[in-house]
Amino acid sequence: MIQEQLGLLRTEIPRTVTLIAVSKTKPISDIAIAYAAGQRHFGENKVQEMVEKAAQLPSDIKWHLIGHLQTNKVKYMAGFVHLIHGVDSLKLLEEINKQAAKVARIQDVLLQFHIAQEETKFGLNLSEAQDLLSSNAYEQLQHIRICGVMGMASFTSDQKQISQEFEHLIQIFNQLQEEFFKNHDHFKEISMGMSGDYQLAISKGSTMVRVGSKIFGGR
Repeated sequence: MIQEQLGLLRTEIPRTVTLIAVSKTKPISDIAIAYAAGQRHFGENKVQEMVEKAAQLPSDIKWHLIGHLQTNKVKYMAGFVHLIHGVDSLKLLEEINKQAAKVARIQDVLLQFHIAQEETKFGLNLSEAQDLLSSNAYEQLQHIRICGVMGMASFTSDQKQISQEFEHLIQIFNQLQEEFFKNHDHFKEISMGMSGDYQLAISKGSTMVRVGSKIFGGR
């Protein structure tokens, strides 16, 4: 089933869009099947689970940390995590920079924005991001590279609302690119869209979709 679902997704998702297979709570055996089918990008939302899986799976897997990240957990994955999606504070950026420096890496990250109506979602707003990117403290960070933005739409069946939320994230991306990353080719990623709305997200301009249940089945 996993191989079949990946095959179907690849017919729907343009080559320009990165498919991140969300493997949180899934066993090593399921990830190995997806890997054998050619999947290389996997997303986890808990650092400890990702560390344990990375130790048992091939080293060319690109691990994405897509959950809310606590500063005290950064050190455990600093040596191997491919992309950290959920950066929502200067404090967290500073810790990522500190731990990346220790292992002589430049760590790629995305800034997470609160685009949903639910208060439970994490993320910056545009003015907070502008303040962060304008700060002297940010200028000092030599071991992080901001590659784009991430957001999660509201959990709703209202397609118009989801569409508006995705459009809002695109507007934020465009504004930040114009203000802070005009000559930076690495600022190119828009991580939005999950199993229920990835097609809509892609139509709005997503470059990365995070798909779990559509590949691995329900929890």
